[in-house]
Amino acid sequence: MKEREKVAAHFQSSGTILANMSLPRYLNGNGLLRGMAMTSEIQSQLSKHNAVTIGGNLAVNGDEGGGAATAVFRHQLSEVSSVEVVASAGLRALIGVQTTRNLSSHSAATMGIAMSLKDGSLNLSNLWTRQLSETASGHIELTLGPHSSVTVGWQKKERRRSASGEVKFGTGSFETSVHYTHRFSPKSLGCIVGRVGSSSLEVEVGGGRKLSKFSSVRWLYIIGIQISHKSNCTSHQSTTSILGLLPLREKGKQGISWKFELYRGGQKLIIPILLTRNLNPMFATGAFVVPASLYFVLKKLFIKPYYLRRNKQKALEEEEKTSAQVKEARAAAEKAQKLQQTVANRKRNKQLETGGLVIMRALYGNQRIVNNLKSSSETSFESTSEVIDVTIPLNFLVNDSGQLKLHEGVKKSGIMGFCDPYPGSPKELYVEYVYAGNQYKVLPVWAGDYEELQIPQGSHRI
Repeated sequence: MKEREKVAAHFQSSGTILANMSLPRYLNGNGLLRGMAMTSEIQSQLSKHNAVTIGGNLAVNGDEGGGAATAVFRHQLSEVSSVEVVASAGLRALIGVQTTRNLSSHSAATMGIAMSLKDGSLNLSNLWTRQLSETASGHIELTLGPHSSVTVGWQKKERRRSASGEVKFGTGSFETSVHYTHRFSPKSLGCIVGRVGSSSLEVEVGGGRKLSKFSSVRWLYIIGIQISHKSNCTSHQSTTSILGLLPLREKGKQGISWKFELYRGGQKLIIPILLTRNLNPMFATGAFVVPASLYFVLKKLFIKPYYLRRNKQKALEEEEKTSAQVKEARAAAEKAQKLQQTVANRKRNKQLETGGLVIMRALYGNQRIVNNLKSSSETSFESTSEVIDVTIPLNFLVNDSGQLKLHEGVKKSGIMGFCDPYPGSPKELYVEYVYAGNQYKVLPVWAGDYEELQIPQGSHRI
């Protein structure tokens, strides 16, 4: 297990599988699957300052296909700067280098240059980022090459919502996009995305839900409108980063689509389904309302009751497990107290004879129950399962000079004769003691689980 954790700490893998489906294509007898794409990437930390990334990409669309393999070497020059060298072979064969430097505590700059091995063209990119506030940042990017462009973007991320926007001006294209995500709960979210380009308009509305600690699922409803029939495919290939491979998403396609996304760790499965190319208002409304209504019905009747039952079952299992652990810890504490009892009684009798410190009553456990002792004179708290009587261990810890000290930072449940009677909740120690001969006083002492306790003290006198 330790070897697996060590390997996982040095190797990080991620991948994406996209299966592009078309309902009109299926109805025409040409098959449901229109195209597929796959990317895979493995990153390894060679040393404290060096890392290498190896990635690959394959894509098939109808009778056409292509692929690329990329290797990236990253070296950390200093605390504020790094350099990356990249080499790619395949459909977009290139070599390049880019460097990043933190200009200040709130800004950074990245400059890269890449040369295509296919036609010898050069691509120069400059990116400046700035932290605008604790939750917002912005960036400006300039790209010079076969498809020159200027991009300005902004991102804002808060606990329950996040938003971003970007405007891109190219030599033969224009595109702007807006993203907004709202988290309804730690497990569910909703999102809306809008894109407007020189030849198309696209709107995405959907939501997602976390299935487990490592996996989540999303559903998106997409409407695309073709503004013009001018071919603009090349302008959509990313020149933002010299690390880009093949595009996984077609832009500028008219029609109504669904998109399903499954995330598991660093792996993603994306399934876009084109429902129709005709923008019929009735069909568009039904394509959104029907699956959304079906989800809420299933959530109400099946999903939510299932998770409630499962969480209840987990809580019962955890409670049984905790109860068994508490019983075992109590048995060990009682066994330790029996070993301490003879010495504790001898010390107690000696302190009574000399008028020293004698612990009359001490309880340790649930903060709520222990706090009730402030306003209660009952002595039945020892019978509850959420506290434990620790009178014997404290008398055992009284030294010959009539002093008792529990050090700060030491959890009291770890003291011999103690145990944790109520795991997962704040705990306190309550002590009644007598000091100085026949002057019997009942003094409440309130001590947290990690706080220092030193008695006797004059402030404890009542």
